[in-house]
Amino acid sequence: MNILVIGSGGREHALVYKLKQSSHVDRIYCVPGNAGIAKDAICAPISPLDTTGLIDFARRNHVDFTVVGPEAPLVNGVIDAFENNGMPAFGPTRLAAELEGSKCFAKNLMQKYGIPTADFRIFDDFNQARRFIANHPYPLVIKADGLAAGKGAIVCRDKAAALAALKRLLIDAEFGPAGEKVVVEEFLQGEELSILALSDGEHLACLAPSQDHKQIFDGDRGPNTGGMGAYAPTPQVTPELLEDILHRILQPTVKGMALEGRPFKGVLYAGLMMTDQGPKVLEYNCRFGDPETQVVLPLVEGDLLEALLAAHDGQLHEVKWRQKNGAAVCVVIASGGYPDKYEKGKPIFGLETPLPHNILIFHAGTRQQGSQIVTEGGRVLGVTALADTLIDAVNAVYSAVGKLTFDGAYYRRDIAAKALIRGNRGR
Repeated sequence: MNILVIGSGGREHALVYKLKQSSHVDRIYCVPGNAGIAKDAICAPISPLDTTGLIDFARRNHVDFTVVGPEAPLVNGVIDAFENNGMPAFGPTRLAAELEGSKCFAKNLMQKYGIPTADFRIFDDFNQARRFIANHPYPLVIKADGLAAGKGAIVCRDKAAALAALKRLLIDAEFGPAGEKVVVEEFLQGEELSILALSDGEHLACLAPSQDHKQIFDGDRGPNTGGMGAYAPTPQVTPELLEDILHRILQPTVKGMALEGRPFKGVLYAGLMMTDQGPKVLEYNCRFGDPETQVVLPLVEGDLLEALLAAHDGQLHEVKWRQKNGAAVCVVIASGGYPDKYEKGKPIFGLETPLPHNILIFHAGTRQQGSQIVTEGGRVLGVTALADTLIDAVNAVYSAVGKLTFDGAYYRRDIAAKALIRGNRGR
């Protein structure tokens, strides 16, 4: 089969890496791709939002199956367009992708079907929202309704911060149409988890539970980013807890979406907070996470393409889905200044250095400039290590990260530290 992967980040590089292992794959294309993906797939400079260009490219290159990485084209209806042209594609339809595209829709769905989440109110009027937060206990969280590249959730420690956040969203329109409505919700205490599962509209197949690290600085300080690193599996998610998450969160979500006339096929990603009352949903995503994909896919035992095809065809229950033993840790190397302003075009050094077989380098914001690979984004590289234990994976990944650099390079030095501090060393 000829496979097309849409996207240009570390997630897409991980997808290409795993799909390339399938015995069913003849050729992989990736648009637009990046400098690292170009070593494993044929890339072309087409925007993920150029639906007509994507379909034309897929038709000209006899693509048999398309896998969509980023959320924006899914929310815009790229799956609908491909399927309407008789071209099979993996991911949710536009209506189903609203689960990520609108936090208001997602919160109302959870409320309707009894899925545990934070208490919330929705506003599109600044003065109404201002009156509500005047008497709300702090901290609280204010979220833009639409897509905001992982930066639309603002934790507010006091009323002044909440007023400033409301002004940014509802008056200054900092996030454009994505901020025309906001969700104001209670602040949940606990640790965050990421649970990714393939869905065929009825059945689910979970990947290894993982934990993302969204804040830019060590100790979960500073502004949110797209993700500075991840590890899997998370030791606190026991088989019993995962079964509870399936029963109380994932399965009701898939059933609720079907009842709403929006059957969900694709990757259902539940961002959870482990509270004293059990797991609660912080947000849904409708695609593979980034950087979670860079740790969960290397731990998949078996053929990813077979599973994606089965999900597309409603036959996921027939797939044997297994996880490898061991652990994976990914550390993101970012440009100085990210998630705010940063410079591009910095030469990257160390990519040609031989690394152990258990180290994988997934390119994110890179491009080829002559014979040199240079930076092209905020998150530049994701370095993943596989090992028998979590502590060994942590040691291996930081040894490898130390061999890669560019001007202004920054990375967190505490990825997976919380799991190790809890006394789960070696598990």
